[in-house]
Amino acid sequence: MISKVVKINGNEIRVIAPADAMLAEVLREQLGLTGTKIGCGQGQCGACSVILNGKLVRSCITKFSRVDESADIITVEGVGSPEDLHPIQLAWIAHGGAQCGYCTPGFITSTKALLDSNPNPTRDDVRDWFQKNKNACRCTGYKQLVDAVQDAAKIINGDMSKEDLIFKIPADGKIFGTNFPRPTAVGKVTGTLDYGPDVSLKLPENTLRLALVQATVSHANIKSIDTSEAEKMPGVYKVLTHNDVKGKNRITGLITFPTNKGDGWDRPILCDEKVFQYGDAFAIVCADTEKNARAAAEKVKVDLEVLPAYMSAPAAMADDAMEIHPGTPNVYFVQKIAKGEDTAPIFENAPVVVEDDFYVGRQPHMPMEPDNGFAYINDEGKLVIHSKSIGLHLHAAMIAPGLGVELDNLVMVQNYAGGTFGYKFSPTMEALVGVAAMATERPCSLRYNYKQQMQYTGKRSPFFINLRLAADKEGKILGMESDWSVDHGPYSEFGDLLTLRGAQFIGSGYDIPSIRGEGRTVCTNHAWGSAFRAYGSPQSEFASEVLMDELAEKLGMDPLELRYKNVYRQGAKTPTGQDPEVYSLPEMLDMIRPKYKAALDKARSNSTDSVKRGVGISVGVYGCGLDGPDASEAWMELNPDDTVTVYACWEDHGQGADAGTLGTASEALRPAGVTPDRIKLVLNDTSKAPNSGPAGGSRSQVVTGQAIKAAGEALVAGMKKPDGSFRTFAEMQADKIPTKYTGKWSAPASPCDENSQGNPFAVYMYGVFMAEVAVDVTTGETTVEKMTLAADVGKINSRLVVDGQLYGGIAQGIGLALTEDYEDIEKHSSLRGAGFPYIKQIPDDIELMYVESPRPEGPFGAGGVGELPLTCPHAAVINAIAKACGARITKLPARPEKVLAALKR
Repeated sequence: MISKVVKINGNEIRVIAPADAMLAEVLREQLGLTGTKIGCGQGQCGACSVILNGKLVRSCITKFSRVDESADIITVEGVGSPEDLHPIQLAWIAHGGAQCGYCTPGFITSTKALLDSNPNPTRDDVRDWFQKNKNACRCTGYKQLVDAVQDAAKIINGDMSKEDLIFKIPADGKIFGTNFPRPTAVGKVTGTLDYGPDVSLKLPENTLRLALVQATVSHANIKSIDTSEAEKMPGVYKVLTHNDVKGKNRITGLITFPTNKGDGWDRPILCDEKVFQYGDAFAIVCADTEKNARAAAEKVKVDLEVLPAYMSAPAAMADDAMEIHPGTPNVYFVQKIAKGEDTAPIFENAPVVVEDDFYVGRQPHMPMEPDNGFAYINDEGKLVIHSKSIGLHLHAAMIAPGLGVELDNLVMVQNYAGGTFGYKFSPTMEALVGVAAMATERPCSLRYNYKQQMQYTGKRSPFFINLRLAADKEGKILGMESDWSVDHGPYSEFGDLLTLRGAQFIGSGYDIPSIRGEGRTVCTNHAWGSAFRAYGSPQSEFASEVLMDELAEKLGMDPLELRYKNVYRQGAKTPTGQDPEVYSLPEMLDMIRPKYKAALDKARSNSTDSVKRGVGISVGVYGCGLDGPDASEAWMELNPDDTVTVYACWEDHGQGADAGTLGTASEALRPAGVTPDRIKLVLNDTSKAPNSGPAGGSRSQVVTGQAIKAAGEALVAGMKKPDGSFRTFAEMQADKIPTKYTGKWSAPASPCDENSQGNPFAVYMYGVFMAEVAVDVTTGETTVEKMTLAADVGKINSRLVVDGQLYGGIAQGIGLALTEDYEDIEKHSSLRGAGFPYIKQIPDDIELMYVESPRPEGPFGAGGVGELPLTCPHAAVINAIAKACGARITKLPARPEKVLAALKR
């Protein structure tokens, strides 16, 4: 142990800490300054940034022993407070810089260090600073962060006042469609909002800290598990195996399709017979500290019979491949699509046919906050699980039988989440902490390090696609034939739905009269497949959008004009035979056309012998909802002080559920004169709020939004007097009128049949992407210089939230196109190793344009937004590379060596 007197946020404090402790741990665990976050724990994300003696440092890799006596340390808590926001924090709020907010404290302190040394930085200065200091954000796309730094500098330099940045509610109280800041913004920019790891540090003293014993092979039979040595280690309370699980020890995949050849009970909570993937858990060590738990976990001995590992769909489909789950074939679900006339004669007689093979790989989610959760038994004897879950009621149903607990005795709560982007549509550690709390009857907390985040959470499922298009000589598409295999990893949950997405979205956006195809879900031993933003469409639409460019090339047509000829217009049908609810794609192509022509001219004039420039186009479409009559519920209650409380489980990936809830509720309550400041939110606790459904498929703004609207309208109707004025709470009580109302809504949609025909979604999102790239033909390196998106997501609720979703999704699409992958389990198990895009990999020039077509089935005309920006910006990037230098990449990511190889071909 060492003792030092240091100055922290202006106060001298004596700190006694282990010599090997990292500064971040000392700040968080000993001093309670939890505004400083630990993300990667490897100095690669900057969430832990603090200012040490005037210099920005990453505190997760700075040992406390190297901190000087009398050192001056500034954390986010020392920059500003909720009562006295610093200009940097105000600017972050005004520009929507805090989405999930987990990286925000690091960016705030980083920006303070920058402005202290350079009071008037250019945009390039800001971007260079964040790149150098490894400040990483997965949510925002970075552009609005640079905007915020610029405005903060203006305030500090006296060129702008603080008041210029403070949102003012209009006189009519209408915040729907404005830049009103999200309710959690102040907590996020000041570091006072507690995420799961922060709450975990504040649990009672008897809390057990957990560590997992995990597989380091991908496929094996388990011969024995010996915990005896681990149980003798310091601080260990108990070591749990499958024998300690009170229920079925399985997580159900909730199989919904009768054609699925599995039963959905294929995922163990703790492995008992087999290892199905790298990272599978054998045991849970429960100890007094995480350090002791992890040390003891190293002492558990597992004897394995290693089996052949099938690490891709083709390998698992081979004739000699064994069944990964004995009794269930590796190809366990097949989805056909049949629309219109038989395609065989069409392809035989079509003047033009194009065909190619495509691969979109195992993209990792890479949130800044690693997975975490805790559980305890409450005073009512119920098991309470806190996590990053974005499907609270869904996950309760998936894990309760495995745990051996009745649903009525299970409470699920979502902590504020530092980004999920879909991986938390699957339960990850919920069942593990539940098992531990039930077995020990003590609070139990589990926190993954970043390697575990990468190796033991789901990934985007790779698609192997063969696609053919037939067209006439004028470019009218006549037919499409598709074949796709989905590498869904070892666990079946939602694999059938994902394979259906191939049928729904390959060729989406275009009027294709005849379609035939078949897709299949394949069990493999690679990382299990989980939801990821735009679930299924980045794989599906990449194939059809790149093939559209190949068709344009064969026809000698401009790619934009080919798309304009074929996109949905009145009378067109989607691949599932559905009538689109709006027809805005031609308008968006018209909007983007002049910018496209200008970009082409610019690319031609700025290309050189060594750096070639090109412009690419793609169309993106996605549905808002879960297939068929997706339903949601919300409650509203008038309180004795005449405020209104909204109750809902609109889970938050970090995308802005709080803003979505408030904006929708405010618009519903505005006729009664209820102003936004009188609306309270109770969200994401199954003991306090109803089943609003999971936050997936961009459904929340539409489906839960409609439920909130219905509850609000019912409350307003109850408050309304015969003379048109509105009752107070006291008057409602006096008139014996209820003060609490339920809102329910079910989407007017129908599931797809065996041939993928139906009306699966009542609302869709539409977009046109344009990428401008530069390709260094000597190295193969691609730089995206500008992205443009024309989007139609219906009427906009919160413009800050919608802008932020589009910027962030585009950035993830650039990563998917060029760098991101999780194929090599060891090499790709860090941010840097997996190709995480930092600020200099994302262009500062991102332009958004909107067509706000009111959605007939959306609340106040709104649609969803979260999925749209990652439907296929990567296809636009890849098409731009081909236009720049002729290198056609069909298998992602387009790393430099792949581009060079394509150039040689």
